[in-house]
Amino acid sequence: MIGIIGGSGIYNLIEVEESRKIDTPFGVPSSDVEIGNFRGRKVAFIPRHGKNHNIPPHMVNYRANIWAMNSIGVSEILGINAVGSLKEEMAPGDVVVPDQYVDFTKNRKLTFYDGPDVVHISAADSFCPRMNGELFEVSKKYGKTHMGGTYMVIEGPRFSTRAESKMFRQFADIIGMTLVPEINLANEMAMCYSMIATVTDYDAWSETAVEASEVIKILKENEEKTQKIVEDFLTVHKEERTCKCSNRLDGARL
Repeated sequence: MIGIIGGSGIYNLIEVEESRKIDTPFGVPSSDVEIGNFRGRKVAFIPRHGKNHNIPPHMVNYRANIWAMNSIGVSEILGINAVGSLKEEMAPGDVVVPDQYVDFTKNRKLTFYDGPDVVHISAADSFCPRMNGELFEVSKKYGKTHMGGTYMVIEGPRFSTRAESKMFRQFADIIGMTLVPEINLANEMAMCYSMIATVTDYDAWSETAVEASEVIKILKENEEKTQKIVEDFLTVHKEERTCKCSNRLDGARL
């Protein structure tokens, strides 16, 4: 089964058959897991910020979300994220399929392994190359799509200062608040992880400061495109895991 973590617009794509409340060792997920059908394919969905978008990025229970997905048989995660751009060529309305990240978060629970099990997974290539390739091929049909890029992850819920944004430009291409630890935890479960990152603004390095209202406006404008990308992705996605993501725990335990 493939799992989607993202915005509420996905409800329009799948025929929901079951809403499952899952208790996890790490607390309560962002919402019940919606399990449905898309053209014969089983899909599980969690709105990252809750059904009413009432959970800020630094308070999302990422461990519970990923654990819940894994517990029902999800082996692949598709994340849907809104991001700011740190590069002129990645304009609002563009889509980025990132392949690297820099973690600048400060207070998040980053792992399932707090002991006594000690696990050190490789994070060198955290995104699934197989899913990334599929996403790029379908996304470019609907507008400018950038294959690859580095996602700078900040704590939130505030946006960057101008000084921070100018610094981040030296190391990354896009910036957001929700990739980490979602991707880390999926990696620890040996799940595939890939993402549709929709650019909503140019962040604070540009002349115009970021405003939440403008981000929401661009998100709404891109909602239909994002839905089409997800729909096409689910149509062409091959379930056979020919990548190496399922082997992430090999040799990771001390």
